Amino acid sequence: MKKATKIEIQEIRKRFVERYSDAVTELSYKNEYEIVVAVALSAQCTDKRVNVITPPLFEKYPSTKELAKADLEDVKKLINSCSFFNNKAKNIIKMAQRVEEVYDGQIPMNEKELQTLAGVGQKTANVVMIEFTGANLMAVDTHVFRVSHRLGLSDDKTAIATEATLVRKFKNDLHALHQGMVLFGRYICTAKNPKCEECFLTDLCKTKKSFKV
Repeated sequence: MKKATKIEIQEIRKRFVERYSDAVTELSYKNEYEIVVAVALSAQCTDKRVNVITPPLFEKYPSTKELAKADLEDVKKLINSCSFFNNKAKNIIKMAQRVEEVYDGQIPMNEKELQTLAGVGQKTANVVMIEFTGANLMAVDTHVFRVSHRLGLSDDKTAIATEATLVRKFKNDLHALHQGMVLFGRYICTAKNPKCEECFLTDLCKTKKSFKV
């Protein structure tokens, strides 16, 4: 597969930033606690499904203080329509406990410290920082992975390696590029039957192959 040239990379950046500079996550949240939980639950689960699950969860457990003392079976019941709900229930309770014990009930807004919380890996931490603080970070989910490969921006085999490549090639505007690539991949550059007639990057596309992270 052909790789994007430096000129093409700059054009890709320009078009994404023009269209998606104000884009935000489709996850519903009100504060740092809610965004961390929502992003953690969204792993291999749709944002729409997470937005159905979280209102009753947050009503019963409105902060880490309540969630830290939650009954595991009760939390499982509240999120059981989410993929991997058993592990996610354990992790969000452990996350809340650490926030209470180590951070005095305040979610740490630092990508490295966020990764010390249960269930929060590099991608989740970066998504939280991008969304909540507008940090110049990149996070690679299945949509970003597919889009970056179709556009010849990366031929890496993993999400982490792809993230490093995108950071190196783009350097700036990473928060807008992340949000844009997620939405572009979700609604236009879909895995199956991409909507090429709606695409604003057809002249820069290298393949329609469906890449999986």
